[in-house]
Formats: sequence, C-alpha cells, structure tokens
Amino acid sequence: MENHRSAPDQAPATRAPGRRTYLMCRPAYYAVEYAINPWMDTTAPVDAARACSQWEALAATYTDLGHEVLYIEPEPGLPDMVYAANGAFVVDGIAYGARFRHPERRPEADSHEKWYRAAGRAHVKPEHTNEGEGDFTYLPGPGLILAGWGFRTDARAHAEAADVFGRQVVSLRLTDPRYYHLDTALAPLDDHNIAYYPEAFAPGSRRLLQRLFPDAILAGAEDAAAFGLNFVSDGARVVVNAEARGMAAKLSAAGYEPVPVDLSELKKGGGSVKCCTAELRP
Repeated sequence: MENHRSAPDQAPATRAPGRRTYLMCRPAYYAVEYAINPWMDTTAPVDAARACSQWEALAATYTDLGHEVLYIEPEPGLPDMVYAANGAFVVDGIAYGARFRHPERRPEADSHEKWYRAAGRAHVKPEHTNEGEGDFTYLPGPGLILAGWGFRTDARAHAEAADVFGRQVVSLRLTDPRYYHLDTALAPLDDHNIAYYPEAFAPGSRRLLQRLFPDAILAGAEDAAAFGLNFVSDGARVVVNAEARGMAAKLSAAGYEPVPVDLSELKKGGGSVKCCTAELRP
C-alpha cells in the first residue's frame, strides 16, 4: 500500500461544500425481525422510539447543513425500508431501480419505483439483482461509477448500469461478509477522492483502487467496524457515525469537517448514515 496515505503530508486545502438533495424514509416500522447480514441479531432488543429520534436528528443535520431532504413513506411489513439508499441509484436525474437479493426486502423496490414515477422522475426497472446505492456510487470529477459485487449485487448489473447512464463503471469485488455492500467499505469524499477499507476488497480490486485513488483516506479495521465508511459527504462536511471516532480524526486531518451523529439503533440492522440516505443527483 506504499502509494497510499491515511492523511496528507501538508496542510489541507480549504474545501467548499455543495448543496445536495437526499431521499430518506422514516423508521416507523423499523425492527430486526430477520438476519440477512452479519450485524443483524434477532435476539437483541431494538428501541424503536430511539431509532426514530436518531433518524430525525440525522434528517435535521442535513437541513441544518443547507441540504434538501425529501421523504418516501414507510410501509408496514418492510422494516428495512429506512435504509433508503438501497431503493435506487440516481445519476443525471435517472433512477436505476433496485432488485433485492433477499425476498424480505424485494417489495421495497416497487415502493421506490412508485415514488420516483409519482414525483415525475425518470426510473429504469432493472433486469439484474442490485441494491441501489448500497453497491453503486458516483464520482463526478472523473465521471466514474464505482460498483460493488460479491454479496448482494449481480456483476451483470454493472454492465446494465453502464448502459443506463452511458458512463464508465468500475467493478469492485467485496470479500468480507461484514461489508456486504460497497457503501459499508467505501465512500466518496468529494468529486474526485474517496475513503475506503482495503481489507474489504479482493486483491485485484485493492490494486485498482490504489491506482485510481492514490490519495484516498484509508480506513482501518476499527473504522470499518464502527461503520465509519458509511458516511455522507458534501465535499467539505462529512456526516459520520458518532461511534467512528478514529475515522472522524482522519477526516479532520485531511481537511474535512466531521459531523458526528448517533445511529446506534439503526446500526443494529446493519446500516448507518449512508444506508439511510439516497442522493438524488440532478
């Protein structure tokens, strides 16, 4: 990893935030009723009222930072719908819809499609299994879509996304089941750079990330386990799980402003800040 560094060698440049539009879903029916990832424990109690309070604080954080927050209505029987990032992936105003791996979550895809169509937004129904922004993200600078596969998303969905958006897709293989979605192991910092946890990826994908992003912030095992990479950045301010103190320090050293939020209840379902937040890119 000699080409990487976890913090810059000199004082970081001033960073300018951009205004974002996010889609969120209130955790009205949130619970851990089944286990489809290693973080979910059906025997551990979930404080539903606290989960709602934490989620409301996250939404308020976005509006306080000057971002627009839109809402999709939660539906009974869909306890994971709070993880709104999984419902679609939006670039250039086009929503590439989700097709969930696990049957428990499949109805969420229809709920998101209805929302996009009712809002007059373009929506493309997928042929291949994918879980929206869980396994896709976009870097406007190089115009690259980064896409994960290995647990939830079929690699064929990457080619499908390339056709939908007419943009280059970089496929990255995930190998650690704890980091079952790309957004648990990698996140954009701004239009050009990322942070990621190298050990979550296959060796070839690590080498590819090393070449593409030599100045990336590297997360360690503690950062990743605290969902420190499941963050949302506007290019300057980074909304990050409060538990990820080490990751917040790395962000600060690199010139970003960490904005911690407590999502301990929602982490019990295997998600944090980013999982709760879909970005609607115009």
